[in-house]
Amino acid sequence: MKLASLKNNSRDGQLVVVSRDLTKAVAVAHIAGTMQHALDHWSVVAPQLAEVYNGLNHGTVQGEFSFEQSACESPLPRAYQWADGSAYVNHVELVRRARNSEMPPSFWTDPLMYQGGSDDFIGPRDAIEVVSEDYGIDFEGEVAVITGDVAMASTPEQARQQIRLVMLVNDVSLRGLIPNELAKGFGFFQSKPASAFSPVAVTPDELAADWQDAKLHLPLLSHLNGELFGKPNAGVDMTFDFGKLVAHAAKTRNLGAGAIIGSGTVSNKQGTDFGTSISEGGVGYSCIAEVRMIETIRDGKPSTSFMKFGDTIRLEVLDAQGHSVFGAIDQQVVQYTAR
Repeated sequence: MKLASLKNNSRDGQLVVVSRDLTKAVAVAHIAGTMQHALDHWSVVAPQLAEVYNGLNHGTVQGEFSFEQSACESPLPRAYQWADGSAYVNHVELVRRARNSEMPPSFWTDPLMYQGGSDDFIGPRDAIEVVSEDYGIDFEGEVAVITGDVAMASTPEQARQQIRLVMLVNDVSLRGLIPNELAKGFGFFQSKPASAFSPVAVTPDELAADWQDAKLHLPLLSHLNGELFGKPNAGVDMTFDFGKLVAHAAKTRNLGAGAIIGSGTVSNKQGTDFGTSISEGGVGYSCIAEVRMIETIRDGKPSTSFMKFGDTIRLEVLDAQGHSVFGAIDQQVVQYTAR
């Protein structure tokens, strides 16, 4: 099934069930008013929501209305926890090589992960507000999952069973702030502003054959200022599947229902050292930093600029029939002004 949270002037939005083709929705306050409530009571609520979903797709429910992606919050407008991994080691290798930093062998067996801000996500059509272009504004196209309760020390297989929903995320990075933060040894904080998630979150069973081995096996399309920038397949070159990422996060702590775990920037090697751009016949990239790293390695310095005020980024996944699976994250970068 497909679920979304509509804006309603509250912190948590209104949970709705969305039709498979993303054209219709219906409120389900009698079952669960918010996404978090549904996750907290999943074993009871999920079958009821699935029944509504079936009826919505067959035109047999009352109260349906047109679904507008622009009216959406992120599926979880705020979450108890948001931890982002780096499952595509090609991305990590590129960034480190451009800094003349060798990648430790452990990166192939033990995932990187940082804890992001989860108290104030922005909607999939909301502007990306940044104080200054000097911060080095970059998008990052990723996949994320929402979990149920995950017990400490769960195995990857046990963790896979607790994946409730799948969605996309734009994990915005401020590249100009990252070096100084990492040099302090405590990881990202100011360099990671609010993330935005796809309008719709989807259950793994709805993805059918496109969800195998706890990976999404579809291309992630990135359009920067209206031009195709990347289309790497999220199921290719993913060193750590979501079961392993969730288990990594739960190694020493319990994860509560509603925890969000990200994949890191989707990145394909494409049989080359670093991957190939769209213009060169490849599948491109899911962030600007990768292009700049390749330019640095190849030319000694980057030539592609980070995002400027007014620039737009659109992230979307289409199925084999060309239908949008999660809806689209479609955002514009604007200068923040104090309110």
